[in-house]
Amino acid sequence: MTDRIRTRGRRGRDADPTADAPAGAALPTRGLRFLLARRRVLLRLTAWSVLETGQTFLIGYGPARALDEGFLRGRADVGLGWLAVTGLGVLLGAYGTARVYAAVAALVEPLRDRLVERVVTRGVRTGDAGCLSGLTQQVEIARDTFAGLVMVSRSFVFTAAGALAGLFTLAPPLLLVVGPPLAVGMALFAATLRPLARRQETFLVADEALAGDLGSVCPGLRDITATGAEAHIAAGTGERVEAELRAARALAHWGVLRVASLTIGGQLPIVLLLAAGPWLLSHGVTTGALVGALAYVTQSLLPALRNLIHGLGTSGSRLTVVLRRLAGTDTGTARPPDTGPGPSGATANHGTPPPAFSLASVTFAYGPASAPVVQDLDLTLPPGAHLAVVGPSGAGKSTLTALVAGLLAPSRGTVRVGGHPVPGPEAAAARVLIPQEAYVFSGTLAENLAYLRPGPVPGEELLAAAEAVGLAPLAERLGGLDARVDPATLSAGERQLVALTRAYLSYAPLALLDEATCHLDPGTEERAERAFAARPGGTLVVVAHRISSARRAGRVLVMDGRSTAYGSHEELMRSSGLYRDLVGSWTPAPARRESEPALALRDAYRVDAVAGPGLAGDGRHVVAHRPVGQVQAPGDLRDGGSLGREG
Repeated sequence: MTDRIRTRGRRGRDADPTADAPAGAALPTRGLRFLLARRRVLLRLTAWSVLETGQTFLIGYGPARALDEGFLRGRADVGLGWLAVTGLGVLLGAYGTARVYAAVAALVEPLRDRLVERVVTRGVRTGDAGCLSGLTQQVEIARDTFAGLVMVSRSFVFTAAGALAGLFTLAPPLLLVVGPPLAVGMALFAATLRPLARRQETFLVADEALAGDLGSVCPGLRDITATGAEAHIAAGTGERVEAELRAARALAHWGVLRVASLTIGGQLPIVLLLAAGPWLLSHGVTTGALVGALAYVTQSLLPALRNLIHGLGTSGSRLTVVLRRLAGTDTGTARPPDTGPGPSGATANHGTPPPAFSLASVTFAYGPASAPVVQDLDLTLPPGAHLAVVGPSGAGKSTLTALVAGLLAPSRGTVRVGGHPVPGPEAAAARVLIPQEAYVFSGTLAENLAYLRPGPVPGEELLAAAEAVGLAPLAERLGGLDARVDPATLSAGERQLVALTRAYLSYAPLALLDEATCHLDPGTEERAERAFAARPGGTLVVVAHRISSARRAGRVLVMDGRSTAYGSHEELMRSSGLYRDLVGSWTPAPARRESEPALALRDAYRVDAVAGPGLAGDGRHVVAHRPVGQVQAPGDLRDGGSLGREG
């Protein structure tokens, strides 16, 4: 397979949509294993809950005996004695309830910790925008609703057991009045659980879409204003807000059936007991037993049923949906993608592996009123290739890597990585993106380096990767692989070395370096790039920070808005005037400013696209946000401050 590129003016096809497969099919099994692993906690929870059963039993039985054997017979001492026994039962029940909370916490907090770990892992590995909603809302929903579900379910089971046992002990006919409506109310409530879960999932999907949209829009508000895309962005965000509003309303409508369930199961028995009072009294039910039955319903069954319906009806459906989305959302990054021949590859039938990535008629613009950054771009890169992307600032270099990584969706056209459509879990597993700002977290150096691997990585492999990329001196200075890393104490270049070594160790065959070596000295940069280029089966794409990166690459892509050029360094020196300008304007950066770009930051009109270092924002300079004739003074920048450099 050979690599190819071309730009053309015809309209490309829309990107193929992808849908996530239903995850969490084994959720009940996982939940059972989670609970069985905490059998002692469950036994402790059951033991303390038994006290509530005794309390519930005495709430109706004690007053009934106090009336029948005490006050109605003129024996106040007996009546007071039964009331004292009832009060003692309430105190014991309250003591048991207080101990229940500690047992519930022992179940809830481990679940929350595991869910947070999964969400963070998915977010770091795949750049999934929905993880913002997952971490800030869905994990807390799971934590709170699981705790509430345990409390209300446990309370209803033990309360109902104590109340029904008390009704049977007082007079079996009382069960004929209370039991049927309670069963009907519970059946109606059970019938609403599945529809509630579906609508809850719809709401969460809408919430994820809105969170992902806002996560992309908010950091780019200045660019949106500069390109005149406010109306387009507002329309798209408004649609997601309306979708979440519709989902919330549909979810709220099912509250009507919850109210009906509570009315039938908890309030109708009160009416029936009062209406059937004469009949019950004529069939051997004592006055005290009737009063005790009313106490069971009003003081035990009705509150427990209300808590169950409102808790399980809302929290239970939320918990089912959230756990299915969080606990079953592995994206496949835990194993190396299959890049060999197979039925899943686009060219598997011919025994040829699919390209590392391909773009077909891809067009992308940041707003309807702005010129496309990438227009009708066709690019196919075979496995094992080494591509450098160069061009003036704003030419679309970082946009290209974001399109390949799935962080941006093309306006038109399709993007595939390893033969798989982008975005998608298979494509995400086949690429690793290293941005300019490297991510390092607090932990050991080994934990940072092995983060993108599914299991323990041998120390020998970690050391070999560190040596290949150029991290070994830093690892030795820190104290070895087991040394704790404080990101705040590392320089920008040191953080880049850690992130590069982490990506080098990943199973993803396609490495996208978006100025990921800009803070390294030229020698270390060369060593890291050569290490990535030499990875077995690996493909390297470098957004060039220095012209030396382009010289090392087998192929160079020159981007300048609508026009592109593609070829080797020597070919482009002969055929591309822009590339010759970029090479000719390169001068080595001063030693004290090793992170400054080596390529000229200017557009085809020879107007500086961004302010250079030392250019003061004093209101007298002009920064080009649009073609010549549509420039503006940087009036939004503070006077006297240095203008920042855009990457």
